[in-house]
Amino acid sequence: MGETITFWVLAVVSVGAALGVVFNRKAVYSALMLGTVMLCLAVLYAVQEAPFLAAVQIIVYTGAVMMLFLFTLMLVGVDTSDSLVETLRGQRFWAIIAGIGFAGLIVLALGNAVFSSQAGLAAATAQGGYIRSIALLLFTKYVFAFEVTSALLITAALAAMVLAHRERVAKKATQKDLSKARFLGDRPTPLPGPGTYARNNAVDMPALLPDGSVSEESVNPYIARYDVEQDRLPKDPKFAEAIRQRAEEESE
Repeated sequence: MGETITFWVLAVVSVGAALGVVFNRKAVYSALMLGTVMLCLAVLYAVQEAPFLAAVQIIVYTGAVMMLFLFTLMLVGVDTSDSLVETLRGQRFWAIIAGIGFAGLIVLALGNAVFSSQAGLAAATAQGGYIRSIALLLFTKYVFAFEVTSALLITAALAAMVLAHRERVAKKATQKDLSKARFLGDRPTPLPGPGTYARNNAVDMPALLPDGSVSEESVNPYIARYDVEQDRLPKDPKFAEAIRQRAEEESE
């Protein structure tokens, strides 16, 4: 009774998550839905007394492969808007071919599940336990399906890269362009050096020492004298006094 209830609960969750994978417009949400499907499969394996498959499903697929896709999409970032421009030529044609092939595989799998006879768990593990039986089946009878699954995982990794691929809309700025933009902007000077606490990214503003006092030596004397002569002192009286003293030292 408990196995039946578990199956129907997880079946509803799995089908709903699978539909979310297909119909969700955001790739990150689709990856989360796929992770839910994989977790449900792991629980179903555990209910069917296959602990090795349940552990492999969680550790390898859900824990490693699925989370790799998820964090790759989260770190790289994917725009929410749909683009009708093909960044890779011929991708729609090959996507249609792959969709037709995938639909054929689904039909064959359903036909095999409906019309083939049930073997049972005891017959499947009669050759020496779970791990030995799985290994023999994977590398003998189902070796082609095992290799196709490997190719499917590689395809999924490539698909994640394709989703994150974006064409550069502007020319990459060179070092010369960056230098011009910096000097044409409001702050051409670099950030203050370590050891001082600067409030402004400007050479005419004194920095603060670790004790909170103003460092008069952090202001260029020629700039300080120019600010005093042009009456361009800062509003803070502490900074203004430091600039005046620096200008007086230069005049002396």
